[in-house]
Amino acid sequence: MKSFTEFGIKVPEILLPKNKDMSVWSVIACDQYTQDVSYWERASDCAGSKPSTLNLILPEVYLASPDRTERIKNIRKTMNDYIAEGIFDDAKDEFIYVERKTGYGRIRKGLVVAVDLDSYEWKPMSKALIRATEATIESRIPPRKEIRKNAPLESPHIMLLVNDPKHSLVEKTGEMAKKNSPVYDSDLMLNAGHITGWAVSSEEELNKVHSALEDLKKDNTASDGSTFMFAVGDGNHSLATAKAVWDEYKAETGLTDSPVRYALVEIVNIYDEGLTFEPIHRVLFNTDADALASYVQGTIGGTIYSCSSAEELDAKVKNSTASFGFVSKTEDGKDKFTLLETSIKELAVSRLQPVLDKYIECCKKDASIDYIHGSDEVFRLGAQDSKENRTVSILLPPVAKDSFFATINSRGPLPRKSFSMGEASEKRFYLECRKLFS
Repeated sequence: MKSFTEFGIKVPEILLPKNKDMSVWSVIACDQYTQDVSYWERASDCAGSKPSTLNLILPEVYLASPDRTERIKNIRKTMNDYIAEGIFDDAKDEFIYVERKTGYGRIRKGLVVAVDLDSYEWKPMSKALIRATEATIESRIPPRKEIRKNAPLESPHIMLLVNDPKHSLVEKTGEMAKKNSPVYDSDLMLNAGHITGWAVSSEEELNKVHSALEDLKKDNTASDGSTFMFAVGDGNHSLATAKAVWDEYKAETGLTDSPVRYALVEIVNIYDEGLTFEPIHRVLFNTDADALASYVQGTIGGTIYSCSSAEELDAKVKNSTASFGFVSKTEDGKDKFTLLETSIKELAVSRLQPVLDKYIECCKKDASIDYIHGSDEVFRLGAQDSKENRTVSILLPPVAKDSFFATINSRGPLPRKSFSMGEASEKRFYLECRKLFS
């Protein structure tokens, strides 16, 4: 078998449950519905007493629960029980090609692999093969370490993005894999869609994957010789935690290789039509719209225009990758829609957020900022502007996929709350497993 070390990945030993109900076994990523205990209660009702990855994870809605220690103890016990009781089929050396039909009818394609944590770095301006897309908050790592450290099993919700406009890796691998029978094929709980997976394990299949990765490495190698193979799309703090656990384990044991050195992930092509990138918009409180728009213009350039309606502003921003919309009220209480057109080439949010931070720090210390999803919410909040409570909503343009990798490569990880990959129910579900600590 060819080595995939030069690409920062390896063929994992995949564990799948044998003869189990996958609609019960598979559960959504633990970092979703963090303010919605009722979702996780419904998931628990779906799983009942059957084997489920729900029993192998700690949903983050419970991170601050007083019984967290007991929950983690039970997770460890369940992992060991599942191994001892023969819940899993024999481990197989394979990638898994995945097709996920979401509840919105979109089909997202992916390839499950193990990534080498020594090839990943989340710190800004890294030149590692695998890099973070958004700023990593170090305080979020310790509670996640508590869960991963000494865990007998892992199951992935991390999604890596690959810069592959030719669709040569994931999609071409899928064309090969789908000639075989699927290794799983099931609906997902709570109306989250459907998932099907095919093994990629023959020498011919693996050689073709290797060839595709060789071409991608060439295409994504910069003039300084550094290669940007993969960007973390979802689960950056989970991958940062896996790296922290490995670094600590490596220092304690002196080992240079171990199952702990790797983490299961799903690779998705950023150009996959089933992968939606939604901008996360901004709203500022206790500030003036004209002053804010002028400050942004003075910092990043551009031209300010007035729009006659919400529909006009919405259309102009959505048809651009470098325009911002400001929604507020005039002094006499009328809706006000301001467009700032710029010529910036990077992802818009990477230029805007530092300007907003500086504005609050230097010009309006009593202003505050929040992050909102959906243009409807932008216009609703902007309409609440008043003399007593000055509010400005900022509509961000679509995320430009063709400048995504270039922006991170030149400017480092994006600011916090830069984008969302689809809706909450479209996030990755736990399904495949791999042995971690023995």
